[in-house]
Amino acid sequence: MTTVKAPAWKWEWNLNTIVILIGFAGGIAAWGATWARLTDGQSANRAAIDRIDKRVTSLEALPRLIDNHEFRIGNVEKQATDSATAMRAVESTLNSLATDMRVTREILQRIEASQSGRGR
Repeated sequence: MTTVKAPAWKWEWNLNTIVILIGFAGGIAAWGATWARLTDGQSANRAAIDRIDKRVTSLEALPRLIDNHEFRIGNVEKQATDSATAMRAVESTLNSLATDMRVTREILQRIEASQSGRGR
C-alpha cells in the first residue's frame, strides 16, 4: 500500500477572500457612519422640536393677550358710548334749564315792571 501524503497547508491570499474581507470591513464602517448620522440627526431633531415647542408656547400666549386687549377695547368703547349718552342727557338738561331761566327772567322782568308801574 501506498501512503498518501496529506497536502501541506499554505497561507495564501485568495482574491475572493480579500474582496469579501474588504466588503465586510466597508459594511461595518458604513453601518457605523450611518448610526452616527442617525444619532446626530435625532439630536438635531430633538433640539429643533424643543425650539418649536418654546415658540408654540409663546405664540399660544399671544392670542390670550389679544383677547385681553379686545376685551379692554370693548369696555373702553362701551364706556365712551355711555359717556356720550350721559353728555347728551346733561346737554338736554342744561338746555331745559336755560329755557326755564329765560322764562323765569321774563317773569321777573314783568313782575318788576308791574311793581315799578304801581309804585309811581
